[in-house]
Amino acid sequence: MRQPELFPPEKGWIGTDESGKGDYFGPLVVAGVFLPDGQEDVLRELGVKDSKRTTDNRVRELAVLIKKGYKHSIVSIGPEKYNDLYAKLRNLNKLLAWGHARVIENILEETRAGRAITDQFGDERFVLNALLKKGRTIELVQKVRAEDDMAVAAASILARAEFLSRLHFLGRDIGLELPKGSSPAAEEAGRELVKRHGPEVLKKVAKVHFKLTAKVLGI
Repeated sequence: MRQPELFPPEKGWIGTDESGKGDYFGPLVVAGVFLPDGQEDVLRELGVKDSKRTTDNRVRELAVLIKKGYKHSIVSIGPEKYNDLYAKLRNLNKLLAWGHARVIENILEETRAGRAITDQFGDERFVLNALLKKGRTIELVQKVRAEDDMAVAAASILARAEFLSRLHFLGRDIGLELPKGSSPAAEEAGRELVKRHGPEVLKKVAKVHFKLTAKVLGI
């Protein structure tokens, strides 16, 4: 007869998502949320959905509520650290996997979740290999359009709110408002920064492997 587990997993699951991956300026932020069973409708009623379909102001408001109500973790990789890691790994998916694994591990310090759902951004072995001892027992589910899952949607809200906050303060510190995305506005801001501070400034504020760097530097 099978022995019952001494510490069975809590009913619920972890969802993780990231923000800043396609933004030239600012950090890469990964967030995770543990959603207990039966809480999906609560988040739906609050209006939680994928942050890409939510205004910046609403993202900030919802993030405050999610942080108060649910176990969560946020890992922010600032531009300088991001550029260092990217230079070593030469692979964005490995960098993402490292971030997703860290937030899963952090939440497992507080709760015995049995499952984690992430977006499909590469070989799932990247995440499994990046998990430390505590995370090795978790069932990892990677799927396309994972933001349809409420735990992942909540994580996307936390990640975006943190990204927006850090982008704002980074711009304040450097003395120039830094645009989101990697649009012509981002190129223009990059050129202005290089004019003021020299090319080295980009490593402090931007993801320098983006093709936009060559345009900014006129290469």
